[in-house]
Parts: sequence; structure tokens; C-alpha cells
Amino acid sequence: MAGKIPRQFIDDLLARTDIVDLIDARIGLKKAGKDYQACCPFHNEKSPSFTVARDKQFYHCFGCGANGNAISFIMEYDKLEFVDAIEELASLLNLEVPREHGSGAPERSIEQKRSDYDLMLQSAQFYQHQLKHHKNASSVIEYVKGRGLSGETVQRYMMGYAPPEWESLCKQIGRTAEHKKQLVELKLASEKTPGRQFDFFRDRLMFPIRDKRGRVIAFGGRVMGADQGPKYLNSPETRIFHKGFELYGLYEAKQANNKLEQILIVEGYMDVVALAEQGISYSVAALGTATTAEHMQTLFRTTDKVICCYDGDRAGRDAAWRALEHALPNLKDGKSLQFVFLPDGEDPDSLVQQEGKDAFEARYNSADDFSKVLFNKLAQTCELTADAGKAKLMSEALPLISKIPSEYYQEGLLNTLAKLIGRTREQLSTKLTTPKQQHNIERKFKVTPMRRAIGLLIQYPKLATDIEYLPDLVQMKIPGIDLLLQLQLVCLQHPEYTSAQLLEYFREQPEYEPLKKLAVWQHDINEQALVTEFQHTFKFIEDQCLNFRLETLLIKDKTQGLNSEERLECALLTQALTSRKPSQN
Repeated sequence: MAGKIPRQFIDDLLARTDIVDLIDARIGLKKAGKDYQACCPFHNEKSPSFTVARDKQFYHCFGCGANGNAISFIMEYDKLEFVDAIEELASLLNLEVPREHGSGAPERSIEQKRSDYDLMLQSAQFYQHQLKHHKNASSVIEYVKGRGLSGETVQRYMMGYAPPEWESLCKQIGRTAEHKKQLVELKLASEKTPGRQFDFFRDRLMFPIRDKRGRVIAFGGRVMGADQGPKYLNSPETRIFHKGFELYGLYEAKQANNKLEQILIVEGYMDVVALAEQGISYSVAALGTATTAEHMQTLFRTTDKVICCYDGDRAGRDAAWRALEHALPNLKDGKSLQFVFLPDGEDPDSLVQQEGKDAFEARYNSADDFSKVLFNKLAQTCELTADAGKAKLMSEALPLISKIPSEYYQEGLLNTLAKLIGRTREQLSTKLTTPKQQHNIERKFKVTPMRRAIGLLIQYPKLATDIEYLPDLVQMKIPGIDLLLQLQLVCLQHPEYTSAQLLEYFREQPEYEPLKKLAVWQHDINEQALVTEFQHTFKFIEDQCLNFRLETLLIKDKTQGLNSEERLECALLTQALTSRKPSQN
């Protein structure tokens, strides 16, 4: 897929992107020598093992092994595919991503993806048009006004109306066989009879769901009439929509706030838009599912403070517990998780209209900290007047506490648990099963001369000019020689390459993963000795190749005999190897 975007553009993109600035804007970095450091965003840890090198434009975690360049970081951190990561980086630099023209199935997959988003946007615009111009428009608009929503809010969230007719969208959008098929694949239409499609959403107030980049990827629809199925109908999952990863309103919240100091999680689309109408523009909702681990990871990457707002009934408390469990691994120092439980029969939509923005936000002042919710839930099934109940509470609480990366939070929870069961925090600390840091988690590999040469060249591409380029060595069939020479050639052709750009060149090749490991190999070679070390290593490899060729000729001489050219070559090799000083490694 990388080849469909010009290689030169990818090189330029990496050259213009400073990986330190990119990562610092997302997780915050601290200077550590010539590099930068932070707690790894890809696994839980208490002390930083995640490093970013500006000279190499590369990141590496010594705890979990995550590493790569700016493109890799965006792919992993923002959960984007390669092309989306390229487009995201390009958008940060206000660049347009060019495309190479070609043919074949891989090209079609990229165009198909773009076409999917175009079709979803056209559908959203169709629903928006119907909200103003359909014969039912006046009654739908009255309903919207009755819910306290202004035209501005409706426009901001791209709300629309799906007509009651069976084929309104299909007739408007599905004018070709390809578009009809696409409508079915994106779950905007159903096809029970081959060749006959009908609209998936009918007679519903429509809420487009947008991804992190603002693209419409799905819809939620609220029923307008009675006896017409579920109150809310959500798009099924498709190739561009995975509900466990997306949050309704997150894109709009980011657009409305330069920095999201806090995010409020509510349960429904209408809650989000009603809160926004009152000036609370930082709420989001899960999409017809419980809050997932991916949701919580996304939220805590976006803000330091998450407030969960649920009904005070049993269902609301259960939802809060599921959110709490998924949030624990994200509670690093500086991160806050609170819970607001609403009065019976109320939801954020109704409550904010009754009491207004200030009174609603005042409820945060009496919000429950996550620790209170945690122990209240666990204590419900534990009889704390009996030893068995105390033992049960300890056995259930400690595994949850161990998931939290913040030592400060852990100590506070252990203090609370100790008081509840009559133990000391020190006694409980010894039972905590927090996984220890696993530095250098990558499997150890033997550092052969070939691996040393490749590793040094990956980490310091400019070394390519310090040895002679000898393409004929590839014929010697020494393991790794073809890769070493290919790396050298790429470096010679692109003398400006950083480690990040050199690795990117090999992303789609089988050598990519081994090269990533060598890119973070700790060579412990003094910087002033790098050139000499590399030259000596390459001389050793060159000697290997020459010896291999000589041995091959000598064996052939004994078994088959040599022709005149081979005898001359054998003599020259013997003379060359005799005159060369022994290489040491």
C-alpha cells in the first residue's frame, strides 16, 4: 500500500516531521541526555522506559519493545492504518497527499476506502436535506425544537432526517450497481431479495457518527413514530466502523475546545447534543455498547480528567463498574476518573434543560472518586465483620489495584483497603502483583559481524560512505550480505536519510521487523569509534566472502577441476587474502 503514495512524499513527510514534537504533543516528554523520555503510552509502567531520539527520528520502549518512526507512532497511538496515518501527518503539515496512478487491485482498495467516506458524507448530506425539505420536515423540526435544540447545534452535529419511504436513500445515492452494492456493504441499505435494496434507516432523526478525523463512518437514528422498532437504531459494524473504538461527539468536542480539560461520558446521542446546546461542549457517548477498554484509552490520551455520568439505578451502577474496570490501566499520575450519578428518572438531556449549565456542572463538585466506586462495589458482596468477608475483599481488590500504573493511587487504595480489613499498607504491598518492569524484553540475539554491520548502518546511515560499495559480494551467498549491500545502496542514493526514513523504505519487506530490532540494539560503541568499528566489521565480512569463494573454488578443483579463468581467480584470491591483515571482531 505504501507504494501507492509516492516514496518521495513519504520521505519528505518524515523529513518535515519532528518525532519529538509529535510525541510530546500527545504524551509529554522530558529531556534525558541527548534523547527524550516518558512513561510508555502502549503499556502500563511506573518509571519511564520509553525513549525518543531526535537524531534518529525513532522511538523505542525498553519495557514492551514498541518502536518505530513517526508513521508507526501515529498508527499505533491513534489506531490508524498506514494510509490514514500518512494523511494524518500530512494534515498536521497542511500537505495534500499525492497518489500515483496505476492499475491493479491494491490501488482499488485505496480508492474504495476514499469512496466509502464520500458515500457516507453524501448520505449525511441527504439526511440533512430531508430535515429541511421532506414533507414531514415541519413535524420533525418541531420535535427537534421541543427537545430544546437550536439550528446551530443541529448543524454542528450534522443532524438529519431519514424519510419513511422504503427507498429514498437508495434511489438518491444508489444510482449505479456499484453504489447499490456499496450502500449494502456500509449497512445503509438492506437487500433481502437479490437486486432489490431498501433503506436501513427510515423515519428517524439521524445522528452522523464521525471518526477522529471528522469523517462520517456510521449513523445513529432515533425513531419518530410509534411501533417502528427500537427507540434508537445504530449502524451495524462495517469495514470503516467499529463501535468499540469510536465515541459519538469526540470529534465535535475537539473542534469546540482548543484543549479538552475534561470529558464527560454520557449514555446517548441526545444527551450529547442537549449538553452542547447548553454550552457543555465536552461530552461524548459510547455507540450502543458498554464503555470499552479502547474507549478509555482514547479518552485518557485526549484529556487528563474523565467524568462518567450515569443513572443512579442498578443499570447505571453496572455501567459505571464496567467503565471503571476498563479505565484502571490508564490511571497514571495526573489522570483523574470521577463518577456522577443522576437522580432516578433523570438523564443529562432532561436535567440540563431543567437546571442549566452552571447547576449541572456544579454536580461535578460532589462527584464520586473512582476509589469510592471501586470499594462500594466490592464491599456489596463482602461481609466485612467476618474474616472470610475481609479475605474476599482483599482477594478481589488487589488484582484491580495492581492494574493501576500510578504508585500514588495504588498507595491510597492500599491504605483504604488496609483500614477496611484490619491490615497495614505494608502487609498488602507485599501481596500486590504488579508486573515488574521487563527491560530489554526483546529476545536476545547473537550479535554476529553481519548483524553488527547492519545494525550500525541502520542507526547511522551516513556510515555507508565510509566503505567501498562492492555489489559483486552478493554473489558470495554469505547470509545477510544482500541486505547489507541493499541498505548501503539506499543510503548512498539518499544521503540525507535518517534511521526513520531508512526503515520506512523497508516497511513492506520481510526484513522490516528484524531491522527494527537492530535499530534499537545497544551497541555500546563510543561515538568517536563508530567509523573505525564499522570499517573493521565490514572488512571482516569482506574477508568472509573472499574465503567463501576461495573454498568453493578449491573444492571444485578437487572434484571437477577448474578452467583457466577459475585458476586465475583462485590464485588472485589466495594472494589477496595472504596480503590482508587478519581481521578481529
